[in-house]
Amino acid sequence: MDKSRRAFLGKSFAAIGAAALAPQLLSSCEGNAAAPAADGKPNSVFNGVAIGTITYSWRSMPGGLENIVKYCKETGISTLELMSNDLEAYLGIPESPMQRIMAEARAAQAAAAPAAAAPGPGGPGAPGAGGPGAGGPGAGGPGGPGGFRRPSFTPEQQAEIDKYNEDVKKWRANIDMDKVAAAKKYLDDNGIEAHIVKFSPGNWEPEMIDYAFKVAKAMGAKGVSDELSVESAKNMAPFAEKYGLKAIFHNHMQYAEDPNACDPVLAVSPAVALNFDAGHFFGSTGRNPIEMIEKYHDRIVSIHIKDKTGPQTQPTPNQNQVWGQGEMPLAEVLNYIKEKKYPIYCDIELEYDVKPWSDAVKEVKTCVNYARQILL
Repeated sequence: MDKSRRAFLGKSFAAIGAAALAPQLLSSCEGNAAAPAADGKPNSVFNGVAIGTITYSWRSMPGGLENIVKYCKETGISTLELMSNDLEAYLGIPESPMQRIMAEARAAQAAAAPAAAAPGPGGPGAPGAGGPGAGGPGAGGPGGPGGFRRPSFTPEQQAEIDKYNEDVKKWRANIDMDKVAAAKKYLDDNGIEAHIVKFSPGNWEPEMIDYAFKVAKAMGAKGVSDELSVESAKNMAPFAEKYGLKAIFHNHMQYAEDPNACDPVLAVSPAVALNFDAGHFFGSTGRNPIEMIEKYHDRIVSIHIKDKTGPQTQPTPNQNQVWGQGEMPLAEVLNYIKEKKYPIYCDIELEYDVKPWSDAVKEVKTCVNYARQILL
């Protein structure tokens, strides 16, 4: 079932071109086929399996909801795990000063680097060479001279950051729900569903967690996602229950240490569910993700799909790969979901290195077409 990238590309150009001429409208991840649409809206439901992406896949591209819609149309994606930064920017969240402050810190450290590297009266690293320890490891932080060291903020910068954090709390507490409705309509009008909004609010204050679920509900999402944690599940579950949604948790390498790592999280509430990262699971354990899908399918809202090497592969264990060049049983997983008719969203998470002659949008499109060829 596995296909090399070369074989895939060679066999699928004609099919990809034909698919581009027949866009369809996504209704949901259930059912055998999406209804045809004549308005050019994207469709990435193939034989009942919804192939989407987490918008993190486009982190190297300009952000914002308008760009996300553009990328969806270019890739044929019709369903998303929507990162909250793109949504909140569209809704008008106050602008963070952190990017500017960190840029100023980088510039200041770069300007100080030549002075720090020059021998002072007491030799490299002496006070005369740019301050105590300036020539030592601290000059560049971990990784050696020239690296970026996270700065200590000035009192003025810290005050600016504190004010921003308070402004964000006030803004979220008084969110204009008409703007949220407009964001949902914008996605709907373009044939795109946000099945999850990733706010990652597990350690937020209760009123802020309430905000996350209220917005996700208004966006038509199935729930709000965060990283796998019992504490976060306990914090989020009451609000998932309140809004009739799911608190959805994503794994990294936890299953390599504890095969039942999700059980105490799921035990918190029936409103707790999984965003099962099949790639991380395979890469860290070497086990077939189907065993987890079979066991927990009724608690899985979505799956992150990627190709990986296994944990024993040398010289590159547990490494992200171009689809078809790793060892993750992609075709087996996708066909299993198709055959079982599980209403589980399968989201591409683009994590392999994108070559200079390509970009994240082109690579996600290739992944979509790879999945399409498997499922049709």
